[in-house]
Amino acid sequence: MGQLIEINQGEVQVKFTSPTAGKISLNELGITDENLVLEGGFLRLLFDLEGIGEHDYYAVPTVEIAYKENCKETHWQCDFNGETILDKMDHHGNSTVMLLARKKLEALEHHHQNKLIIHAEFPEKVHIDTKKSYVNFFK
Repeated sequence: MGQLIEINQGEVQVKFTSPTAGKISLNELGITDENLVLEGGFLRLLFDLEGIGEHDYYAVPTVEIAYKENCKETHWQCDFNGETILDKMDHHGNSTVMLLARKKLEALEHHHQNKLIIHAEFPEKVHIDTKKSYVNFFK
């Protein structure tokens, strides 16, 4: 796998250095549950896809974030290269699945900078389950 990880309170940055096919859990990326205890209820995930070389997106690029608490309502926003590609409210549960439009990602791709930023807002303190949370960008 080709990724570089940086973790700060409430923020995770993952820089892909090569396309990695299939589902990859946050835990497999090197992120532990202890890294993602969100005291303030806010999460920012940045996936830097710059410089990954030749790649093909999965038919429906998918991000699933699982949390140990059963949350009443969460707000999710996905931006790719500065444009909002998904903005949704998720009601009552302990995980959120975000299905991204492959054609939209391809249309917004740049030659140099390609960043997917996911903002999440939880109604309370939350613990992210990194073994059950995953990304699936490439085939």
